[in-house]
Amino acid sequence: MNKWIIGSRPKTLPAAIAPVFVGTSLIQVDGQPINWFNALLALAVSLLLQIGVNYSNDYSDGVRGTDSERVGPIRLVASGLATSKQVKQAAFLAFFLASVSGLILALRTSPWLIAVGVIAIIAAWNYTGGKNPYGYLGFGEISVFLFFGVVATVGSYFAQSQKISWQSLLISIPMGSLACSILAINNLRDLPKDSLVNKKTLAVRLGDLRARKALIGLLIVSQITSALAYLITPWALITLIAIPLTLGISKAISSGQSGKELIPLLGKAGKLQLATALLITLALTLSRA
Repeated sequence: MNKWIIGSRPKTLPAAIAPVFVGTSLIQVDGQPINWFNALLALAVSLLLQIGVNYSNDYSDGVRGTDSERVGPIRLVASGLATSKQVKQAAFLAFFLASVSGLILALRTSPWLIAVGVIAIIAAWNYTGGKNPYGYLGFGEISVFLFFGVVATVGSYFAQSQKISWQSLLISIPMGSLACSILAINNLRDLPKDSLVNKKTLAVRLGDLRARKALIGLLIVSQITSALAYLITPWALITLIAIPLTLGISKAISSGQSGKELIPLLGKAGKLQLATALLITLALTLSRA
């Protein structure tokens, strides 16, 4: 597989796709048609930001040496597949393309999206970059919830409606919780190594047992809030179909799986988020029928 595809970490991309699906489809509850061009622009921004932050993390962790003995997926800098300069340039290219897409979307909707985009890019870079990366201080999950949950979902709805509603905020919660669960699994897998290199992720700060409980809590919150979209449309109860997958991941986490054993759960968590998004999207679409 092409090294740049590997470096973009495809298994994390559902976290960028899912909230756009959900936020975009909400416009149908208002009885309005989807503006597909705005939807594609919102999707481009979300995907490019996710890819950009993945390359940025690869670069920053690589130059700091925190990926020298990685358990999870291959990192470009640490493995020597690409130089730190090349990976940094790839991150900047992704951020630039996200900026162009976001600017076009802002010109079609509201200039406020420019400010949101700037903040998102700064947050993406400083997750593991800069002098005091907040991802090393245990604040990664908060950032992911805000930007790949609330901002991505509500922003996608805003791109359709030019307004913010309680409905968009509600359905952003399961998206943010599931995006956090992907990061939480990643950090739980890397907990032993991260603690040795003073990378104080939330998992390191909580410790193994409490990190597992917090992760299961995120999965429960996502399932409950998905069903609570019943307040928007009764069709939202079809999200209960995802319970077996939620329970399967939770059982694997509670069983004490660690290290490489957790790698398959990343893919399953991504599938759970995408499945939940598709079920919510279907529910919102059926509400218009």
